[in-house]
Amino acid sequence: MICWVNPFTGLAGDMLLAALIDAGAPLDRIRSAVAATGLTGWDLTAERITDHGLSATRVRVRVTDPCTERRAAEVLEMASRATPQPVAALAVAAITAIAEAEGRLHNTDPATVHLHELGGHDTLVDIVGSAAALHALDVTDVVSAPLPLGGGQVDCAHGVLPCPAPATLALLAGAAVMGSDLPGETVTPTGAALLHAVGARYGPPPPMTLGPTGYGTGTRRLPDRPNVVSVTLGSALASARDEDIVVLESNLDDVTGELLGHVITRALKAGALDAWTTPAVMKKGRPAHVLHVLTTPRHERQLRDLVLAETGTLGIRRIGATRTVLPRAFETVDVEGHVVRIKHGPHAAKPEHDDVVAAAAALGVPLRAVAARALHLSSSSTTVTRQEEDRAE
Repeated sequence: MICWVNPFTGLAGDMLLAALIDAGAPLDRIRSAVAATGLTGWDLTAERITDHGLSATRVRVRVTDPCTERRAAEVLEMASRATPQPVAALAVAAITAIAEAEGRLHNTDPATVHLHELGGHDTLVDIVGSAAALHALDVTDVVSAPLPLGGGQVDCAHGVLPCPAPATLALLAGAAVMGSDLPGETVTPTGAALLHAVGARYGPPPPMTLGPTGYGTGTRRLPDRPNVVSVTLGSALASARDEDIVVLESNLDDVTGELLGHVITRALKAGALDAWTTPAVMKKGRPAHVLHVLTTPRHERQLRDLVLAETGTLGIRRIGATRTVLPRAFETVDVEGHVVRIKHGPHAAKPEHDDVVAAAAALGVPLRAVAARALHLSSSSTTVTRQEEDRAE
């Protein structure tokens, strides 16, 4: 699913979360993901308001715990406990980006940097909540219109700083921005970190079949316009696109099969597009394996360090490549009370293996029977994906 973000007056973490809820993200799944972090003394609610005639959702985080600041390491530890795992990975990436930006600005190790305004409950709820909302909506691609940057100054724990805040500018490196006639902070570090973590692209809406649009607002009120950000969901049109990727390779003749399996699992959880091994014969006739990790440039450094640490190899080859990607979309079907996700491409559909395994074990039937039933239910339903294929024909 594509998510196009239109930051009409700017972007903050709570505004993005509210817009995703307005677009259909279930509040119970968001609360569950935040609760899994171990954060206490909070409550998250969503309400409808009207701002300059436009109906939008606003989220409120009510806090009973007085803690307003934490070390980045503590916030990262809590974010890593969010569920499911892809939610934790995205939340950790956003908070890591904040810690690294603050560390550079204050000449401090990111692992020990102290988060003042960004260490409170609101930041963790907004980041984990937005990650959970994106996951619940099956968003795989985020595109944003240019971000409007306000001027003036902002008060913080370090005193009065120019606006945009230095941390925000650091997090927006590589983003598309434009000036705004609005004073003050229009883009917050939390909003910038979330776009950074999801690898957002910038520009107009990509070719897609439009789905729902959600409007999210914050606490600020403007005299002449609604203070909102909108998110529009859509399914990609059936056209291929090329993207740059990196293949990391290493010859390994001194690691066990169990370790190789462990490295592949960790690499996939850390954002690798794919990971696999091929058998090889090295010098002196030694049997070996070549470990291959396919990744985007954004995850290259993290995955390189993971392979080096886990395997003990002394070298990794880096091969630049281009891959052609076809659009895909997801739907869910109910197989006798068990949810099975189905991935659709332009030419085929496939049930998600983990869902099929879980349903087959619970029902006591073969995997192929569950997969066949899921595909039958999909083919007999009217989905966005099938409508796209019908129009393409």
